[in-house]
Amino acid sequence: MRKSSIDAKSLNTTMNIVILAAGQGKRMHSDLPKVLHPLAGRALLAHVLATAHALKPRSICIVYGHGGDAVRQHFEKASQADVDVAWARQEPQLGTGHAVMQAMPLLKDASQTLVLYGDVPLTRVESLQRLLAAAGHGETGGLGILTVDLEDPTGYGRIVRDPAGRLVRIVEQKDATPAERAITEVNTGIMVLPTARLRAWLDKLGNDNAQKEYYLTDVVALAVADGIPVHSAKPDAVWETLGVNSRSQLAELERTFQRNLASQLLEDGVTLADPARIDIRGTLAVGRDCSIDVNCVFEGNVALGDGVSIGPNCVIKNVSIAAGTRIEAFCHLEDAEVGERCRIGPYARLRPAAVLGEDVHIGNFVEVKASRIGDRSKANHLSYVGDATVGKDVNIGAGTITCNYDGANKHRTIIEDEVHIGSDTQLVAPVTIGKGSTTAAGATVYKDVPPGGLVLTKAEQVFKPGWQRPVKKPKK
Repeated sequence: MRKSSIDAKSLNTTMNIVILAAGQGKRMHSDLPKVLHPLAGRALLAHVLATAHALKPRSICIVYGHGGDAVRQHFEKASQADVDVAWARQEPQLGTGHAVMQAMPLLKDASQTLVLYGDVPLTRVESLQRLLAAAGHGETGGLGILTVDLEDPTGYGRIVRDPAGRLVRIVEQKDATPAERAITEVNTGIMVLPTARLRAWLDKLGNDNAQKEYYLTDVVALAVADGIPVHSAKPDAVWETLGVNSRSQLAELERTFQRNLASQLLEDGVTLADPARIDIRGTLAVGRDCSIDVNCVFEGNVALGDGVSIGPNCVIKNVSIAAGTRIEAFCHLEDAEVGERCRIGPYARLRPAAVLGEDVHIGNFVEVKASRIGDRSKANHLSYVGDATVGKDVNIGAGTITCNYDGANKHRTIIEDEVHIGSDTQLVAPVTIGKGSTTAAGATVYKDVPPGGLVLTKAEQVFKPGWQRPVKKPKK
């Protein structure tokens, strides 16, 4: 994925960031706190927190409330060595102004404070940097508001400007006059404010409004009254400012997020059979001339080498796939490493700690777990290879099982180079099959096999003439 064009040295490293994440999210109809609902495999708040870290602030404060313990526990590991993450509880929830009040004891005055929202996950660093630049830096900076123009502004606070075009206040939908409701420029809620003055303005907030809440937006009029300049900036796209209040809105933002990632992949030269049918829930690094068919899901950290082809309906999680490999349809790969020019599937499964060399074939309904498979080895049909070390140029016949578990402990199977494992072989670990040996079809091998021979465990074949098959009894 393309990196941000923002120069880290230009970011305001003395800035405070407050993330408001205390909302209940009643319209989600869920016991899970709203900010923990996933978008692209990560909690909504995780996206906002990542953006906050990218801005290189002095400190980050998360204001939490509904489901507070669950939210805080989920993100306790969010602190980074260079940025402190503090927590402020808002209980009860009495509006955005009240929420910021809870954070104030944790903020430094000699800087600005950027206010973000835990349910607005897609705001880009570039847009926030534009807002910070508009407001100015340090104690002498003004107040900045991120605004957007909407064809239908229903539900949003309107931006009220004077005849000269200066921003003078924000009026909420429920408190707006008919003329104010006709305004299409709206407040996104994202603001940057001089911290020392913000502290004084919050002390003056009242709740004389339809919601009986303390609105953070009311500080705009207070700033104007104090002669503090109020600036605005706009993002590149409206979707950067959209929040999540319902399952429907969450689904819409998910598609927006995925569409943006798909567009970037296309720009990077990846062939997508249908850009609307791919889901990336982590990071996907791609080489040249890669192709991805429909309905594939990529989770965690996935890397595709040059010329890799992914068939339809695959799930790939934390996997590196080297150049020239083809993954056929309906494969599931997790925590695995695949070498060059391999062919996997269809309907194959690589479980954690599966490591494949070059030119390895893993065919339909074959499962590999915690095993290393050497170059040019094949397991093409209906087999389980678990806790095994497989050498080079090995052929594993259909129906083979490494019996690795004795009911209490796992044991390892070693198959040396150039071994041929016959169909329906059971390898009872711990066991070693020596180089160049062959196991006959149907063998149960529980002793080490020396190199270069044949092992079979042959039961006598018995024929009973005239034997009759059972007949179904008639139903009563």
